[in-house]
Amino acid sequence: MINNNINAAIFVRNLSFSYPDKPDVLCGVNFQVSPGERVGIIGPNGAGKTSLFMSICGVLTPKVGEIMLFGKPVQPGEFRPEIGLVFQNPNDQLFCASVWDDVAFGPQNMGFSPLEVERRVQEAIAVTGLLELTFRPPHHLSGGEKRMVAIAGVLAMSPLAVIYDEPSANLDIRARRRLIRFLQSSEQTMLISSHDLELILETCDRVILMDCGKIIADGQPQEIMGNAQLMENHGLEKPHSLTRHQHHYDSGDDGGFLANSALAFTQNSSNSAKV
Repeated sequence: MINNNINAAIFVRNLSFSYPDKPDVLCGVNFQVSPGERVGIIGPNGAGKTSLFMSICGVLTPKVGEIMLFGKPVQPGEFRPEIGLVFQNPNDQLFCASVWDDVAFGPQNMGFSPLEVERRVQEAIAVTGLLELTFRPPHHLSGGEKRMVAIAGVLAMSPLAVIYDEPSANLDIRARRRLIRFLQSSEQTMLISSHDLELILETCDRVILMDCGKIIADGQPQEIMGNAQLMENHGLEKPHSLTRHQHHYDSGDDGGFLANSALAFTQNSSNSAKV
């Protein structure tokens, strides 16, 4: 059993999932996330990242395995206010006539009083820097503004943990920097999946590398993403900002990642060590 599962924000043990036409989407996944921890989930397309997120949120029903959020088991189809999901495409979350209405939608459907809804909306809009857009139609906004409205809608429900699926997709440079600053300032527990590895470096204190439905490595972002061979073996490139550290992190070096770091490990060794 993984240690301290009762105290973990997110606890996943022996999780496996298959679609009818696609077996082994997730294969014996084990990890846990501490409260306040920011964890980046990286991997090639088809690695199982989105299916993992949907399983954690209770949208998908695992074939086998256990998921707990803040000490309570996740039941498929059960709404869990402790966790929020920001979709890759903000248009999938925005459908109301104004920013205010979209942000208020969640708290209203959770049954809060009008005064409490107002308080939550105002707080979420202020935190995400949307005050000037409060009564604008979301479909008139830029991609970056839509992204922040989608985030505000999740924050208004006061989740203890938030999952971000490709949060910087299709953002321009200014919107991306704004998003990064927001993520850096947030104190919530986070899972962030992104092909924008520089964003992961700037916002996460831990990285999990997935491929073919399995966890390949789990540890410090600079060490995992700085290992060019490890990244290449799983369809990824080392971030440009780590290129100057090539000699330190390459696996062929005497000070290499696989030789000296116990933070990245194969799924099998992870399971035997932690389960």
